[in-house]
Amino acid sequence: MAPRKKGTVGVVGLGIMGGSFARNLVGSGWRVLGFDIDPGRRRALAKAGVEIMTDVATLARSAPVIITSLPSPQALDSVVAEITATKLPSRVIVEASTFTLADKLRAERALTKAGHVPLDTPVSGTGAQAAVKDLVIYASGDKKTIAKLKPMFLGFSRAIHDLGEFGNGSRMKYVANLLVAIHNVASAEAMVLGMKSGLDPQMVFDLVKIGAGNSRVFELRAPMMVKNNYDDATMKIKVWQKDMDVIGAHAKELGVPTPLFAATMPVYEKALAMGHAMHDTAAVCAVLEKQARVKRSGKRKSRR
Repeated sequence: MAPRKKGTVGVVGLGIMGGSFARNLVGSGWRVLGFDIDPGRRRALAKAGVEIMTDVATLARSAPVIITSLPSPQALDSVVAEITATKLPSRVIVEASTFTLADKLRAERALTKAGHVPLDTPVSGTGAQAAVKDLVIYASGDKKTIAKLKPMFLGFSRAIHDLGEFGNGSRMKYVANLLVAIHNVASAEAMVLGMKSGLDPQMVFDLVKIGAGNSRVFELRAPMMVKNNYDDATMKIKVWQKDMDVIGAHAKELGVPTPLFAATMPVYEKALAMGHAMHDTAAVCAVLEKQARVKRSGKRKSRR
């Protein structure tokens, strides 16, 4: 006899992050309904035990809780419109994407007006971390709902924090991602300095990792820099640029100087110009290598 499911959760957006949410929820004993506009993602998640729905409205009819992990504000607006158009009883909408506060608040107003309970719940972690439930949830919104959903959140993360009013989750995510942007370029800068100095990149990684200069971002991204292969993206540079724009606009609106964050922007832009849009953000190392005229002994292995 199959074990009883813990409950039903819908996931709209089955990309790197949303797909990991869905897989881990299935593995944690939840019934998961999923939808994505990409047929390939739908097929992949169906193999992982996710019940694929034909559209957002169909998913909303059967899922009391819906997690959205979407690529753009336009996608969020579209999903919100489809949910509100169903005229269903109250649903909890767990918005886990990284968008501006204006985008999130627009969704909150529309969902609340339709009788639903929206939560702003960005996550801290990369796609690689999401795959192994090594995520932290920055939840904000209705306190009782967040507490009630804690078992579900722990089905795809290692920790859940209630940050208070709706929008605080996004504010915290901007702070965290600002540091990620800086640490990533700093990691590449250190790796290139080591290689240009004649040091073996693997040795640089091994010794930085056990020293005072280590960071979680270095541990996650430097191995790709060592291999000179950025194909298995846990955060694509094309998508990351959207997050960078959101953080920059938020800081500018508040009048907060961000000199180190601003210094990383041209490096990411150069990575896009060099054709790394679909590669992991660790590819900023390739930008700095080119500028430093680093010559590696082996050729980069790529599946492009």
